Amino acid sequence: MDKVRTIDLPKIVDPRGNLTVAEEMKNVPFDIARVYWTYDVPSGERRGGHAHRTCEEVVVAVSGSFDVEVFDGKEHQTFHLNHPYQGVYIGTGVWRTLEDFSSGAVCLVLASELFNEDEYIYDYDEFLEYVK
Repeated sequence: MDKVRTIDLPKIVDPRGNLTVAEEMKNVPFDIARVYWTYDVPSGERRGGHAHRTCEEVVVAVSGSFDVEVFDGKEHQTFHLNHPYQGVYIGTGVWRTLEDFSSGAVCLVLASELFNEDEYIYDYDEFLEYVK
């Protein structure tokens, strides 16, 4: 699966508290156009359930943990995120679902594009046709 991979962000250890940095075109492989986060996800709920035609993303569990399930049309893979210095890069044309959120989990997403409803693929059958 070449459109999805783990990304290690720098972890600067300091006795006063650790620091992690995400920099576009350095440890994030695209220019960052939008940043958003989800939180207070009720137990048993899922987020995502879509693919992007043109937008790339890096997903980070800045607090707590959750699973990122991805499917590129050929291969399924699950990433368990629970470190604020590690993320998952998700390229275009990859179906993603986020689930199994721990209490207090915060999911931060760095996106390569501004929100554009037209570039989302929400229908799974449409996604399967798209990746053929």
